[in-house]
Amino acid sequence: MKKTDSLRPRRENIRDPRARLVELFYPVHYTVGLAIEDIIRAGVLSRKQAAILWLIRSEGGESRMMPRKRIEQFGSEWFELSNSEISKALRAMARPPLELIRIAESPTSGRERSVMLTAKGERFLRAAVANATRFFDPVRDHVDGRLAQAGIRFLESAIAALAAARAKPAGPRQ
Repeated sequence: MKKTDSLRPRRENIRDPRARLVELFYPVHYTVGLAIEDIIRAGVLSRKQAAILWLIRSEGGESRMMPRKRIEQFGSEWFELSNSEISKALRAMARPPLELIRIAESPTSGRERSVMLTAKGERFLRAAVANATRFFDPVRDHVDGRLAQAGIRFLESAIAALAAARAKPAGPRQ
């Protein structure tokens, strides 16, 4: 059996689309997610640092800035990181030779810290995005463009629906 055979989703006798999505977890996470994470790491970042950097890019808005407390929240949810582990990862990214982020006093509170991408961090992430985009060349070359666009729309809608469901207070199940 080839290595990739074990990553193929099981399809037999699964009619419920939700169950089919669950079967895709392993191949999507390990074939796509970790490969993209490795591209973002570029041989210089830990997985946790790459996740933090991408979080700032994704959630930091146009300013590419986030409150440190939000980074702590995501870090503890995703990786069970302690505050000291997050501090260590952030300090390493702020110091030479990386200098990808800057940690500063929050504009709204002297006790809070904000983390922002530096110009070098922005360049690093632009290169990571370009490299990750090339990772998907086989999809571009072998999957019909309309199907790819429909898949992207589905994923965007599914992510929004799941985020909305998580934001609602848990109520009684029907």
